[in-house]
Amino acid sequence: METSGVSNPVTAVLLNFRGYDTLLEMAVLLVALLGVWSLGSAAVYRRSNPEPVLLSLVGVLVPMLLLMAGYLLWVGADAPGGAFQAGSVLAAAGILMLLACKRPPVQLLGWSLRLVLVLGLGAFIAVGVSLLSASGMFLQYPPGLAGALILFIEAAATLSIGVTLAALFLGGRLDPDA
Repeated sequence: METSGVSNPVTAVLLNFRGYDTLLEMAVLLVALLGVWSLGSAAVYRRSNPEPVLLSLVGVLVPMLLLMAGYLLWVGADAPGGAFQAGSVLAAAGILMLLACKRPPVQLLGWSLRLVLVLGLGAFIAVGVSLLSASGMFLQYPPGLAGALILFIEAAATLSIGVTLAALFLGGRLDPDA
């Protein structure tokens, strides 16, 4: 555990000792979304007046879910939590906003959406390739940098997982003109 860079045994196993599994899980999520997108565009559902109870619930829950996602990401190094849990909570916040017909503060369409979707997998691969060129081993973190590299990968993966799961909820490709 001392060489893993984290004190949580689950995070140590998933990102340090069995990093290939987590890397492939990120790839599977992305491929699943591409499969859903290949079926066509998402149905546009616009409600002119969402229910007031839903709007007030979204106003209360979304900030709490964002804080919870940040907490789960941060605590993942020392206790149960991490990128997949934080990404799921982030996706729940996004789905609540979609159900209430509220726009997120950042418009994710086109290239910006694609960039966020591949961010987690790209960060994982970039760290692995840089470690391969530095030490000759893919995803073998040096003990002094392991914690920081794992946190970097998990932060990128959290955003990617959250947006991917919310996009999967929509059930189709997002058209920028819709």
